Amino acid sequence: MKEYSITVVKTNNPNILKFETNHILVQRKNYEFKNIDNAKNSPLAQQLFHLPFIKTVYISGDFIGLERYDIVQWEDVKDEVAQQLVEYLNAGEPIVIEEDMDKPVPVTVYAEVTPNPSTMKFVASKKIVASAFEFKNIDEARDSKLAMELFQFPFVKQVFIDENYVSVSKYEVAEWDDINIELREVIRNFIADGKEIVTDNAKAIGAEAQVSETVSAESTIELDEISQEIVDILEEYVKPAVASDGGNIMFQSYDVESKTVNVILQGACSGCPSSTFTLKNGIETMLKNMMGDKVNEVVALNG
Repeated sequence: MKEYSITVVKTNNPNILKFETNHILVQRKNYEFKNIDNAKNSPLAQQLFHLPFIKTVYISGDFIGLERYDIVQWEDVKDEVAQQLVEYLNAGEPIVIEEDMDKPVPVTVYAEVTPNPSTMKFVASKKIVASAFEFKNIDEARDSKLAMELFQFPFVKQVFIDENYVSVSKYEVAEWDDINIELREVIRNFIADGKEIVTDNAKAIGAEAQVSETVSAESTIELDEISQEIVDILEEYVKPAVASDGGNIMFQSYDVESKTVNVILQGACSGCPSSTFTLKNGIETMLKNMMGDKVNEVVALNG
């Protein structure tokens, strides 16, 4: 059974709060419920409407959005709501009874080059996972049927899956012009069939070091103040740019004596001829500028 955690995220609308989950909630479309009658196909939304301050319930791929009435402030109730959501989801209760389960999921997939000539990024028109996963060989891919299917091709070296894309790294024996279309169709058909991308047992990258405002069954590992500051900078300024190239960067450690930051490069960044130098120096310059003498060096390791 999946173990859910909730991260509370503010939106531009002070009346609406997002409760992001670490697993995909619905596959086929997004849902909006205005009242309990309107929510007849969502047991979760019906339960939420028993809270007198809930005005609207939104259920999307990996989050539940809630709009409140003015009788309360989110600061007073958000933790209680998050805890209720965690308990409901971890009890295995139904979220939305989705219709047309026998029909293909509407999705398109396109291929995108990355700075790493050995890696191609296949981008889907919908979110496919809530966290990042990396599989370096077929043994590691046992918790992802999609990755297992991709490893059936002898030229596939590594598979990296994150949010709405799959990065595939290949051996030199094949050229992208010869395999690009075939890989794209395999990925598109897998998603369109509504198959589960990763199983409940799959371990997300960095899952052991969550540092967000998260409610879960287990407390997360706490980082020291400087490490937390480094993670925040990486999350806000570095990860989005890296993800656009089909890769990922993960904070590993901070040595207070040498003031050295260790990060791990994954996906398209791993093994890229230029990324280790470029990212190391780019991240190092950014951290030095933003954190002053707290950082002397950044060491980038391939995942």
